[in-house]
Amino acid sequence: MSITNNLLKIKQETDSLGITLVAISKTKTVEAIQEAYAAGQRIFGENQVQELVEKQEALPKDIAWHMVGHLQSNKVKYIAPFITLIHSVDSLKLLIEINKQAKKNNRIIDCLLQVHIADEDTKFGLAYDELIELLRSEGFPNLENVRIVGLMGIATNTDNEKVIKEEFYELKTLFNGIKTSFFRKNDQFKELSMGMSSDYKIAIEQGSTMIRLGSTIFGAR
Repeated sequence: MSITNNLLKIKQETDSLGITLVAISKTKTVEAIQEAYAAGQRIFGENQVQELVEKQEALPKDIAWHMVGHLQSNKVKYIAPFITLIHSVDSLKLLIEINKQAKKNNRIIDCLLQVHIADEDTKFGLAYDELIELLRSEGFPNLENVRIVGLMGIATNTDNEKVIKEEFYELKTLFNGIKTSFFRKNDQFKELSMGMSSDYKIAIEQGSTMIRLGSTIFGAR
C-alpha cells in the first residue's frame, strides 16, 4: 500500500476516536513526507535535531513538528524557534533550558514529561518518584515559557501483549493521578502520548490521546 492509502486508513480510525496521529518521519525523505502532507497529514515527529531542522526548512511551514527522541540541552536552541511539541522531557535541567530558549524566541513551548515505563534500561524517562520530585521542585512554577500538556511513555519492546497492556494501564493511572494532584485547574494538561506502530491499538484501548506511527504509515525501513 502507498503512504497515502496507509494514512487514510489510519486516519479513519484515529479521527473518529479524537486521537492525534503523529507521523514519525525520521530517516524518511522529504518526498515521502510531502506525499503524507498531500494526503492531509500535518503533524510529523523526528528524533534527531539536525534532521528535524533540515526538514523544517525544506517543507511547508504549516507543518507541526514534534520532537520525539531524546533531547540534549545544548540542542534545544536549534528547534526552539519552531517546535510545536517536545515529547521527551526527562529532567528539570532540560525543562529549564527549553524555558530559556522559548523566552529568547518569545514563545511558550508545549512539552510532555516522558515517564520510564518499560522493563528496559535503554529507554529514557523519569521514574515515578522523579516525576513527582520535578513537579514539586522550587524552580518548576517559575518556568513561564513552557507548558506541560501531558505525559509520554514507550512500552517494552516485546510480543507479550499483557506486559504492554499493563505498562500502558499504569501510565494512564499515573496520568490521572498527576492531573488530579498538580493540574486539576489546567485544561491544557490532557495529552497521553503512548503507542507506536507495534502497539498503538493496545495504547488506544488503554486511553492514549496521541499515537506515534512510522512504519505503519511509511512502510518498513
